[in-house]
Amino acid sequence: MTSVIRINKFDQIISKALITSIVFLLFLTLLFVNGFGQENIPAIDSKTQAAIIDSVSKALNDIYVFPDVAKNMEKLILKNLKDGKYQKITNLVEFANQLTEDLRSVSHDKHLGVRPLPPRDPNTASRPSPEDERKQRIEQLRNDNFGFKKIELLPGNIGYIDFRYFADAGFGGAGATAIAAMNFLAHADAIIFDMRQNGGGSPSMIQLISSYLFEEPVHLNSFYIRKNDETRQFWTQGYVKGPKMTDIPVYILTSSYTFSGAEEFTYNLKNINWFQWVMIHLC
Repeated sequence: MTSVIRINKFDQIISKALITSIVFLLFLTLLFVNGFGQENIPAIDSKTQAAIIDSVSKALNDIYVFPDVAKNMEKLILKNLKDGKYQKITNLVEFANQLTEDLRSVSHDKHLGVRPLPPRDPNTASRPSPEDERKQRIEQLRNDNFGFKKIELLPGNIGYIDFRYFADAGFGGAGATAIAAMNFLAHADAIIFDMRQNGGGSPSMIQLISSYLFEEPVHLNSFYIRKNDETRQFWTQGYVKGPKMTDIPVYILTSSYTFSGAEEFTYNLKNINWFQWVMIHLC
């Protein structure tokens, strides 16, 4: 078994025996008056700031996985509002950015952020239907090959996959694309996963790709959803389309950009340790 040389910040994460928290990106939805373009976002005053902070605080206290951290974040932004820290901020985007910075100073959670939705285009009569939005999203993902940038066999029969995000395996043709990629490399003598430009994504794709690397079902991760007091487990699949690759070395390239689901994928393979693998961190 090859020893792991090093892994980045996930060494400091809680043990796999504990439930992994689910983190969220908090989207701040605001209504804009028709006629304002993206470059002319309305100014905000202290009353609007207070209303935004009230909405953000409610969302944090309802949803954020750690209630004590949510309370501490709420205390900070309320104190900042009271002390006049936001008084000179009149631009909505700047205010959202400042809130994000303040919230992260407490939580140290890079998934957590506040951002305004852009105003609607006044030339558009109505917002696209959910079905139209879904079709547009699938088309965007297809044009990007669902994040799979390069799949090839290197000299020495080494498989190489460069993919930039984990698309939802059940969305559009994402799952089929991943299956095709893994089957293309099915007879490689080793495989390299290039995560240096991967910013994360859906657990379902992590689950699918990992399933090719383990013979029997293996518990990968658990998400705790505080609002519903629900835990969702993720296991590798016992069956996949095509051969599995359970007895070959696996190499993972990471960088300072590697984030979220890409970190989880790396962390999972390091800690399960059922096969020979090495993680290489490149800045």
